[in-house]
Amino acid sequence: MPDPRLTRIEPLPPKGLRARVFLDEGDPLEVALEALELGRLGVGDELTSAVRRTLLDADADVAVREAALGLLSHRARTRRELKRKLRAKRFDAARIDACLDRLEERGLLSDAAVAAAFVRDRLKFTPRGRSRLASELRAKGVDADVAQESIALVFEDEEVRDADLARSSAGAWLARQPADVAAALGSRTHTPASTKAKRRLYGYLARRGFRGDALDAAMRHAEERARAR
Repeated sequence: MPDPRLTRIEPLPPKGLRARVFLDEGDPLEVALEALELGRLGVGDELTSAVRRTLLDADADVAVREAALGLLSHRARTRRELKRKLRAKRFDAARIDACLDRLEERGLLSDAAVAAAFVRDRLKFTPRGRSRLASELRAKGVDADVAQESIALVFEDEEVRDADLARSSAGAWLARQPADVAAALGSRTHTPASTKAKRRLYGYLARRGFRGDALDAAMRHAEERARAR
């Protein structure tokens, strides 16, 4: 039995990026026009079983790539975030990995760029210490080394330090506290109230990723400001 031939190619709305391919035998196919172009297929060409497999394989590659680009058009994503979204769309895991590799090669997908943008956004709107930033980036799927490098580069570019961010966060926390909490924090006498106020501030700073000397300096800064109030 002879292989079917393409008899008509009909672009489909709304954008005409996909087409219905009519054959002289069998049901029509719906594939991306790009897949037809990659296979150099046109009206009159034979659709052997091997050509059909190649065509459908190319169509699947185009579909996963377009889905990935659509997701990236809404916001930047890490490789792991994008892979999770594509898996939810039922694309094949191996095909997804190959697609993401190509996007990375072309500079369209970069965990380092996503990490840097994330850190800059945090510094501008909700300052966090290096430890918290690294933890948040790892949760987004950024490799630990990439996260640390991105944080270091942004901190250098923005000329900020953990100590400065910690003091600013401590000052903002103090400004929101009622007078009795501020008085307890600034008290030179150890009382249950002063211990509680210091514990609350310490926990607040620690949860935001401040550690060591930066945290200790911020605590002293807030206590001094509380006494000045």
